[in-house]
Amino acid sequence: MCSAPSPHAPLPGTVQTWVFDLDNTLYPASSSLFPQIDQRMRRFIVDLLGLDDHAAHTLQKRYYREYGTTLSGLMQVNGVDPDHFLSYVHDIDHDVLMPDPRLDAALARLPGRKLIFTNGSERHAEAVLARLGIAHMFEGVFDIRAADYIPKPQPHGYRRLVERFDFDPTQALMVEDIHRNLLPAAGLGMRTLWIREEDHPDGPIPPQDVSDLSHVDYVTDDLATWLDAVS
Repeated sequence: MCSAPSPHAPLPGTVQTWVFDLDNTLYPASSSLFPQIDQRMRRFIVDLLGLDDHAAHTLQKRYYREYGTTLSGLMQVNGVDPDHFLSYVHDIDHDVLMPDPRLDAALARLPGRKLIFTNGSERHAEAVLARLGIAHMFEGVFDIRAADYIPKPQPHGYRRLVERFDFDPTQALMVEDIHRNLLPAAGLGMRTLWIREEDHPDGPIPPQDVSDLSHVDYVTDDLATWLDAVS
């Protein structure tokens, strides 16, 4: 699946700023990187609250659903220090990622600025970009700290991103693996690209969760191929 631009969306040749999510977007969801983070989050909850693995997993996913991220739930309910959490969960083996020269070449052909917008930490983003061999393509990283620890899809971070990098959202396109995180971007006037994969760590997406995709302009399961097609 690598859809052509939909009729209601202008071609990305008008895009001046490209905003990319990080995890499961710039590398395949099927890679073994994000499962490490998921496991570290579960272990953090086990150690923090003395729960067994199953109960910790249940709480982790409930916080994710109710608060947008596990971290946000832990901060609001359990008073967890966010920097301690981020340092712990991102202490993983980034070497499982391989350089992606095809993605590097596709990014190089895109006109305009390129930014990272992640619910993770800047340090983690830098490690991922370095392993993929694409760090030189990006002007900056806007992480969860820069968003005042308010995660996507809360609108706050999107507005702060636009303010910090001073760009016109109507001349921007955002790329995400979670389609609901594209809704605030669309609300600001950005074009949106959803990376939809069957191997996503959240599992297959229920049909009711995709009943309204009016905020999604493009859908693909192969980012590099899609970028090649529009650059």
